[in-house]
Amino acid sequence: MVHQNLKFLLPTILCTSAVCAFVASPGVNSVGLDRTFVPTAGKLTRLRSSSAAVDVDDDILKPSYEIEPLATRIGHGFDIHRMAPLEEAGQPVVIGGVVVEHKDQKWTDAEGKYVEKGGIYETQLGVVAHSDGDVIYHSIVDAIFGALTLPDIGQVFQDSDPRWKGCDSSKFMEHAYDVMTGYGYKIGNIDVTLILERPKVASVKPAMKENILRLLHTVPGRVNIKARTHERVDSVGELRSLSCHVVLTLERADE
Repeated sequence: MVHQNLKFLLPTILCTSAVCAFVASPGVNSVGLDRTFVPTAGKLTRLRSSSAAVDVDDDILKPSYEIEPLATRIGHGFDIHRMAPLEEAGQPVVIGGVVVEHKDQKWTDAEGKYVEKGGIYETQLGVVAHSDGDVIYHSIVDAIFGALTLPDIGQVFQDSDPRWKGCDSSKFMEHAYDVMTGYGYKIGNIDVTLILERPKVASVKPAMKENILRLLHTVPGRVNIKARTHERVDSVGELRSLSCHVVLTLERADE
């Protein structure tokens, strides 16, 4: 009886061992396919210094560890800025490198609740920020730094530094591009979600996209911009702020 049981168990044991050895093999993944990316070097180092477009201490962007040369890296960026009457803000609303002019709508009723009344304020809104307050550019830069496991945009371009006062955020984009390519990466794709009640941006989204393509040296099929409202909820819905989320991937430039 024992002999007969062993006769049936032996093929099972051998098969299980073979499968375990196959899955554990360094040359294949869990479904038995060849890995699509095998790094030629164990670690990735910075290839060149940052852009002269902005004067940034490169030590901030040199982590104490070495960044592994992954085939694809994913980054997420977020930014939010307060909006106020232009006279108070001191600068217009700039989104994706485009100055967007608009007029606010009066939404308060007798109880202070935000409901559309149809009246139009003559006051133009502006954005309150240390630089030009471009939420799309800031979110993209933050996502690139995040994908590379580098410090966030607030550490690199600090709002206490007078050099960035009123700075055109395209300079930050140029710097992020140089950092990205310096580490051997290029844009995989970028998905932008702009969240705001006003201004309406449908007519200027193509111009925003063109600016991103130009600054990051990529193609239309790799960049998307979506815009949505916040359903009159919280500061964004009450026209007191605007915000942006960005998800992007970076690909090895030598692939």
